[in-house]
Amino acid sequence: MSNSDLPPTSSTPIEAHPNPAGELMAVADFCLIPMGLPKPSVGAEIAEVQRVLERSGLTYSLHGYGTNIEGPWDKVMAAIRDSHAAVHAMGCQRIATDIRIGTRTDKSSSNAEKVQTVVDILAKEKENEQAGGKA
Repeated sequence: MSNSDLPPTSSTPIEAHPNPAGELMAVADFCLIPMGLPKPSVGAEIAEVQRVLERSGLTYSLHGYGTNIEGPWDKVMAAIRDSHAAVHAMGCQRIATDIRIGTRTDKSSSNAEKVQTVVDILAKEKENEQAGGKA
């Protein structure tokens, strides 16, 4: 498939609820993988990524196999780009990154809200099981 076979793109901003600035909001999970280093540990490089994210001002959370980050699409992508630049500046010549991004236009959504939804469902199920066991 060539580029001429692709549907045209629009430069019209997508109105993403509820961001009043009209920016598309994104919730992303990314795993930056420094490659070709002489040591198996990449802790120093990931610490540098976390410093970049702190400076970005975006909401983020490190986990065992990556980082969740949320905010306006362009700022999220810039933070991932800046993370690459920072790790390259440490001497890493090659980086691979896996990125999973979610967007919504019907309501605001954060990683914390997503987790809380699941916690609430499980708590309700547990309450129902305990109430059923006491009857």
